[in-house]
Amino acid sequence: MRRALSVASTSPQDVPVGAIILGPDGTELAAAGNERELTGDPTAHAEVLALRRAAASVGEWRLEGCTLVVTLEPCTMCAGALVLARISTLVFGAWEPKTGAVGSLWDVVRDRRLNHQPEVYAGVLEDECARLLRGFFR
Repeated sequence: MRRALSVASTSPQDVPVGAIILGPDGTELAAAGNERELTGDPTAHAEVLALRRAAASVGEWRLEGCTLVVTLEPCTMCAGALVLARISTLVFGAWEPKTGAVGSLWDVVRDRRLNHQPEVYAGVLEDECARLLRGFFR
C-alpha cells in the first residue's frame, strides 16, 4: 500500500489515487495513478491503467493469481474491470461512500452472479489514504 500511496502522489492535477498490480510471485507488474485530467480520458482511473499495463506486461488479459493494491475503494467501472481481468486479490485503503463498489454503495466484486469474485482486504492504511485525498480536496 505504501507503494500505491507514492504512486498516488505523482499526479498533482488529478485526484490522488494510486494502484499497483503484483504478480503471483509478488513482483510489481504495473503501477498507475489517475490520468483523467492529463489525458482527457474519463476511463483513465488508476486501476484501469494499472490493469492495462499489467496485461501488456504479462502478454494476456487474464491476471489470475495477481493482486491489485489501490489507495481508494474502486468505483463500479474499476470493480467490474478487475473482476473481468480475473484479479485474485484486491487490497484497498480508504472507503469511498459516494461511488464505492466494493461494499460502500454497491458490492460488484462479491456479486455471485458474476463468474469471478476476488478475495478482498479493505481499510489497509486507511487513515493515510484518506488523508491524502482530503488534502487534495481542500
